[in-house]
Amino acid sequence: EAMLIHLGRTYGSTTAERAATLPGDDLVANPKVVTNHAVTIAAPPSAVWPWLVRMGWGRGGWYTARWVDQLLFPANGPSADRIIPELQDIDIGTFIPDGPPHTECGLYVRVLEPERALVLRSNSHLPMSWRKHASLDWTWAFVLTPLDDGQRTRFHFRSRWTTQPWWFTASGWLGIVPADFVMSRDMLRGVRKRAEQLTTQPSG
Repeated sequence: EAMLIHLGRTYGSTTAERAATLPGDDLVANPKVVTNHAVTIAAPPSAVWPWLVRMGWGRGGWYTARWVDQLLFPANGPSADRIIPELQDIDIGTFIPDGPPHTECGLYVRVLEPERALVLRSNSHLPMSWRKHASLDWTWAFVLTPLDDGQRTRFHFRSRWTTQPWWFTASGWLGIVPADFVMSRDMLRGVRKRAEQLTTQPSG
């Protein structure tokens, strides 16, 4: 369990990345949990960015493995494997669904720096029956750093969250953080695969 919690907080990231200040860190100023995950992608930021802005339920998915989608999100379809232009247009305040409409679950775009940073924030990732008794404030930051004169990209994904009451915080540490290892690892690999394929596709 301790190893899964460690991986859920750090998989793929370096000590320097975990210590770095990222866009959106100020939105949840005193988080109870911070996770950092990262991967190097053999493609420029311009090939990675289109996949990030179309994430979400009923949009591009979260690029996790299909078995994960079927196990945890059976009502959602498979993650996208092609760019759809009409899903590229997001802005500050855009709502990104993360569940069927009746759940009212999703995230809002809070930072948008094209080809560099996308930060989403949510306080709705709770069952409806919990919302009078528990609270959650949660950000996801997706940050792209060009490497090798822009030929490769370091993709850094950070979550910051604070929860109430204590029992919900404890369940997050024991359940959500270990699960984040599987989910985040799959998401990183899924974005990398798609961005690298996009880069190697013949033009014309």
